[in-house]
Amino acid sequence: MEKHVIIVAGGKGTRMNTEVPKQFMELAGKPLLMHTTEIFFRAGNTPASLVIVIPRQHKALWGKLCHKHHFQVPHKVVEGGPQRFFSVRNALSVIGKNGLIAIHDGVRPSVSPDVIKRCFEAAEIYGNAVPAVAVAESMRRIFSGKTKVVNRKEYLLVQTPQTFRADLLHNAYQAPYREQFTDDASVLEHSGVAVHLVEGNKENIKVTTPGDLLFAEWLLSKSRPVE
Repeated sequence: MEKHVIIVAGGKGTRMNTEVPKQFMELAGKPLLMHTTEIFFRAGNTPASLVIVIPRQHKALWGKLCHKHHFQVPHKVVEGGPQRFFSVRNALSVIGKNGLIAIHDGVRPSVSPDVIKRCFEAAEIYGNAVPAVAVAESMRRIFSGKTKVVNRKEYLLVQTPQTFRADLLHNAYQAPYREQFTDDASVLEHSGVAVHLVEGNKENIKVTTPGDLLFAEWLLSKSRPVE
């Protein structure tokens, strides 16, 4: 079954307080987004197609970075939308309804190849696969200006790549946008399809803050020598 990959890198990275969005910032020798993209080409996991979603105003920057770093991973570039939902919908417009589609955050450069393989394998069997990990910290719920402890065993942290049978994903994204569509699994669930969870990896953090960037760079330096 054909494997397709969408890497969503449409964010502005406002919490970084930098002019350049976080997905284009360099760490361990190259832009973060390049590290993320290359994961899907390791260990023979070459997808049938790979689509990177980038804000319109940064497409030229991405082109310059690809030239500077001699980045030769084959991919298509589509423009991002005002929300992730529309960015993914734009990417789906250049992918057919056959095979499997994995959707990954461009700022998660430390996903394990084993997790990618696990997601594709489970999606082929169950129609979808969403990686998740247990919550290690204590949690409290906010309500009416107060807080109350909750049982962390009842919660999971959801990651990407969220992987789907292509026809199910295309059908789910026919729905009108809703604010509760915070990820692709929530869109699929809204269409009436149950979400199937698989084990993720704790290192698969989403780089959001400067501290995350430092941690991601340390992870990359341990796992991938600078070329």
